[in-house]
Amino acid sequence: MRPTTLQEYFGQNKVVGQHTLLRSLLDSPDIPSLILWGPPGCGKTTLAHIIASNMKKNGSARFVTLSATSTSTSEVREVIKQARNELRLCKRKTILFIDEIHRFNKSQQDTFLPHVECGTVTLIGATTENPSFQVNAALLSRCRVLVLEKLSVEAMRAILHRAIASLGISELGPDLDAPGDQDVSDGSEPRIYIEQKALDTIAHLSDGDARAGLNSLQLAVQARVGVTGPGGRPQEIVIQEDHVKEGLQRSHILYDKAGEEHYNCISALHKSMRGSHENASLYWLGRMLEGGEEPLYVARRLVRFASEDVGMADPAALPQAVSAFQACHFIGMPECEVILAQCVVYLARAPKSVEIYKAYNNVKASLRTHRGPLPSVPLHLRNAPTKLMKELGYAKGYKYNPSFSAPVEQDYLPEELRGIDFFTWTPT
Repeated sequence: MRPTTLQEYFGQNKVVGQHTLLRSLLDSPDIPSLILWGPPGCGKTTLAHIIASNMKKNGSARFVTLSATSTSTSEVREVIKQARNELRLCKRKTILFIDEIHRFNKSQQDTFLPHVECGTVTLIGATTENPSFQVNAALLSRCRVLVLEKLSVEAMRAILHRAIASLGISELGPDLDAPGDQDVSDGSEPRIYIEQKALDTIAHLSDGDARAGLNSLQLAVQARVGVTGPGGRPQEIVIQEDHVKEGLQRSHILYDKAGEEHYNCISALHKSMRGSHENASLYWLGRMLEGGEEPLYVARRLVRFASEDVGMADPAALPQAVSAFQACHFIGMPECEVILAQCVVYLARAPKSVEIYKAYNNVKASLRTHRGPLPSVPLHLRNAPTKLMKELGYAKGYKYNPSFSAPVEQDYLPEELRGIDFFTWTPT
């Protein structure tokens, strides 16, 4: 079922289409070390096997597959030792494919560095995580990163059509013959048909994951084949849309609470609320919650947003966000989802002001860029709980504001900062 040539490899035309860099590299005797980064089921492992197959045809390389989830550092060293012997004795390079390379820690990844550098092995690593964060920077600089995208619905359809053709399953559609009008089975095996709508359903609900789509097709076929006709004799089997839906309920959404998608979605939620787009805000909230995100994490971010982006434009936003956090803490999921939705829509619709956020950032910048010792607190602003402090001038000259009926002229900043306005000041 796995494609063996680029002609059978669907959905990644930006990476391996005609006139792309990788396509031309595959026709050359040498390829660089690669990191294949993409979501589950997009074809990373398959692409690695196609590359290896092309190299084997030229007789210029051997292919070794390891998984970072089950391989120890000593096993990696043994493979590298064999690769060194192959290169010295047979003049043949080794392509080392590491699946889930992000599972190796940084010291384990360091094992590859000298051997990738000197060309003993050509490393192809596959990862679902952002290599900028999960792959050693020194190793990453020696590899070319190829970004594989989630498969489109059209690519999924092509993959499914190839699968049913290889399995001998016939497709039924509005313009295709009914089962009784097609060739009759010889009686030893049931004739299997699948409706076009059923294939379309798999293509749409697989979320761009070819592995999930093919598994769903297999599950639907196996479930229907297990149903026998009268007397237990084989019969014509038609797989309909309802049969597919039984086995392919959208119970998962691509979302990793500890990975890049976590940060992508919270960033999208924050920016959508900042842009006052309530529909997009609800969508990104749903993506996170339905993907299994901790609701209190979202609630904390909403509390922050209420001050950072709404601020004094609507002071009621902060109590609204704090109340949402407390309510989520009290009742949890799934009941708190509508509470978070209410808060998200409130914040999206609220007027926005970053005045406080910018002013406080200016305060931090002033403190960090100040040269020399930080200025002392003016004496008249200091507390004087003891006789010695009073004798030293603490609190002397302080004007207690409630004792005056009119505004009081009094300095509150150190002498070096008098006259500064953090709401308009620009760091230099």
